[in-house]
Amino acid sequence: MLRFDNVTRTYGSRVAVDHLTLSLERGELFALLGHNGAGKTTTIKMLVGLLKPSSGTIYVGPYDVTHNPREVSRLVGYVPDLPFLYDKLSGREFLRFVADMYGMPEAAAKEAVDREAERFQLKDFQDQLTESYSHGMRQRTVFAAAMIHQPDVLVVDEPMVGLDPHSIRLVKDLLKSYSQSGKIVLMSTHTLTVAEEIADRVGVMKSGKIVFEGKVEELRSSIPDAGQSLESLYLALMGEGEPSE
Repeated sequence: MLRFDNVTRTYGSRVAVDHLTLSLERGELFALLGHNGAGKTTTIKMLVGLLKPSSGTIYVGPYDVTHNPREVSRLVGYVPDLPFLYDKLSGREFLRFVADMYGMPEAAAKEAVDREAERFQLKDFQDQLTESYSHGMRQRTVFAAAMIHQPDVLVVDEPMVGLDPHSIRLVKDLLKSYSQSGKIVLMSTHTLTVAEEIADRVGVMKSGKIVFEGKVEELRSSIPDAGQSLESLYLALMGEGEPSE
């Protein structure tokens, strides 16, 4: 359903993503891990059409992301690491604007806005201007916008940054249930405990390359002396050993 086929992205002489090959299937929540600069955000931006691969091809379903951007946009929802809203719109107006951008009919758009407001617990503040929203309120509204058209592929970049414990629990449960409904969720995160808890598989990037791809249990088996937590396994894979006290 989602495939990166030998994808490379360069910036001048610097290689940000290096011959990435990766496939995700329906019903899967995949966590992309790696240090800052490893290539995670570049990978995501290529998938959602904000950057073009220097070489290789990305497919969403039967569509090439570069050559069929309109068709791909209907299948993908994107939650960036920095949520952006139009401050002079209310949350309801913003969601309706997004629904209109996807060309949803009047009745379907209204139903979708109500559905996502319920799902993300927005009803208490959805008629306030978004300029008054806290970070958590903004993040939940952006999530609702990304899911307004029920995309087959939901892409989220650092979804937990700045969220309170209640919102973190809400987002974790929603991401997991969304993938279990037959959708694909691709999540980039530094929060290893969240990845360990909800991801079906993880991919670890280092210097633009995938250095591990699979289940956490498989990573434990491949590094038996590194400990049991994903944090200790990740640090061992990166050659950093145990974190200092």
